Amino acid sequence: MKGKGRRNAPQKPKTGPVSPNSLLHGLVISHLGQGLAVETPDGNIILCQTRRRLGDVAVGDRILWAPSEDGLQGRVEEVLARSSVLVRPAYAGKNKVVAANLDRVFVVISPAPQPDWLLVDQYLAVCEFRVIPAEIIYNKIDLAENEGQALAELNDYVRIGYPVHPVSARKGLGIVELKQALHEHCSMLAGQSGVGKSSLTNALLPEKNLRTNEISERSGLGRHTTTAATLYHLPAGGDLVDSPGVAVFGLADIKGQDLAWGYREFQAHIGHCRFNDCRHINDKGCAVREAMEKGEIAPARHQRYLKLLDKLAQPDTVWE
Repeated sequence: MKGKGRRNAPQKPKTGPVSPNSLLHGLVISHLGQGLAVETPDGNIILCQTRRRLGDVAVGDRILWAPSEDGLQGRVEEVLARSSVLVRPAYAGKNKVVAANLDRVFVVISPAPQPDWLLVDQYLAVCEFRVIPAEIIYNKIDLAENEGQALAELNDYVRIGYPVHPVSARKGLGIVELKQALHEHCSMLAGQSGVGKSSLTNALLPEKNLRTNEISERSGLGRHTTTAATLYHLPAGGDLVDSPGVAVFGLADIKGQDLAWGYREFQAHIGHCRFNDCRHINDKGCAVREAMEKGEIAPARHQRYLKLLDKLAQPDTVWE
């Protein structure tokens, strides 16, 4: 049958001239196909297209939109000022916005697979650069051979002010405390594959699947619509952006000096280096290296900084 299988394809909404006074507020909660699922202040969900001139519109964006003539769809007319943004490098030298208006990022690790500390440092450096508070979740803590020893591996992070949450999504350990940390904030989980982000999300959002289907149904696109990221409202308050993938953001727009600032224990020493363009490698008069030699900076963190700095020097690198 002609046209079969295209029933759920989004149609371009018909909108006439738009008066600024007629625009409505909304929150982008998901990407659905070529459209956006926009939640209105009263909780309704509507499928919106977006003007090309607006560029990337991301999950978490607060927007102004205009309804179509039939009132069933809409068009995003303006993206309101963002309090924060996470960006990942894309191909052809372009960047893509991952999420907007995040209050914090929780970096998830576990005893199995073993923590990728370079990836952890990458996440934390990006958050520092983007001025987004970051915390660390040690998931599957019940699987650690020695819990005290496992948590001791995080002493370098605790010492420089990163909160650590030992939890087990499988056994429910620490979940109540984690919910309190998420309360009234817009947060996102990030971490390598296999650390249990999905299990954590399900523990925090027991009705996640129902909500996903609801978003698809109420936006008019039917069930099982693929989404890149989705914002969910937590039952006890706050929001959680669930984004699939191993590493959903990278070192976009970050230069060498930005990376050094992303290591927060470097910050107190950077201004005391002899040269303003000090790379903190083997530079003369480097206050960062001197602090490391005095035990004020963990050598392992400095070594990982050098590895990330080396990757920044590779122009063709596309970060996941």
